[in-house]
Amino acid sequence: MIKRLVLAAALATTANFAIAAPVTYQLDPSHTNVIAQWNHFGFSNPVAHFGQAEGILIYDADNVAASSVEVALPLSGLNSFTAKFDEHLRGPDFFNVATYPLATFKSTAVESAGEGKLKVTGELTIKDNSHPVVLDVTLNKVGENMGKRPTIGFDAHTTIKRSDFGVGMYAPGVSDEVDIRITTEASVAKAG
Repeated sequence: MIKRLVLAAALATTANFAIAAPVTYQLDPSHTNVIAQWNHFGFSNPVAHFGQAEGILIYDADNVAASSVEVALPLSGLNSFTAKFDEHLRGPDFFNVATYPLATFKSTAVESAGEGKLKVTGELTIKDNSHPVVLDVTLNKVGENMGKRPTIGFDAHTTIKRSDFGVGMYAPGVSDEVDIRITTEASVAKAG
């Protein structure tokens, strides 16, 4: 009887440990949007969409400090919804996509900021300029997606100074501060 109880306790501990382990998710580019918004000489507040984000998100619900995220944004997917302006943004005056095709973010710390909230600190790199950025993150949902795969969703927000990253042309008339809003969905990779 004692052997059975010890075995049952060991199995229960193993099962709980397996549930609490960090989970690795791949970003779903179809359900991930990175939107930048700035002020244009006080007249308007246009936006640009950075599409096709790729990355890995590791989330540990029981120890959020063990969580991490690493994302690459192919700048060729930049879309301001105006083709001529897209060309200008991708050109040498701004992102110089031919030389610097990716923007990247790699977390350095994740901490709880209250129920369903996180602060994610990391290094944002654009045009070989790396600076620390803090994302205010909201956990939207953890569950299964339509394909029955474990899935997680977050929204995040930060403000950066574009001049820090070598894309400061026309500042301060065109605001140096850029508001970044992110929504992302990520799922556990399919087996095989």
